[in-house]
Amino acid sequence: MAIARLSGGPLDGQIIPLDAGVTDTLIMPYGEGQLIYRRQGEDQNTGAHDGPTAARFLYIEATEDIDPDPDGRDE
Repeated sequence: MAIARLSGGPLDGQIIPLDAGVTDTLIMPYGEGQLIYRRQGEDQNTGAHDGPTAARFLYIEATEDIDPDPDGRDE
């Protein structure tokens, strides 16, 4: 199993399972839109006995505005 380490954006610091079919772009649902992360650098832990393969994905953009306060309570 491989894992994705997310960097930047609203999911910064999250580690998620990475499907085998994911190549350079990871698109994830978020609220009413989607978040787009792009693979950065080389994969880590690619050996047989050094843990799960880890890929770093950097936040690129969101397809919709990300509103941390949709009810307008932080005014």
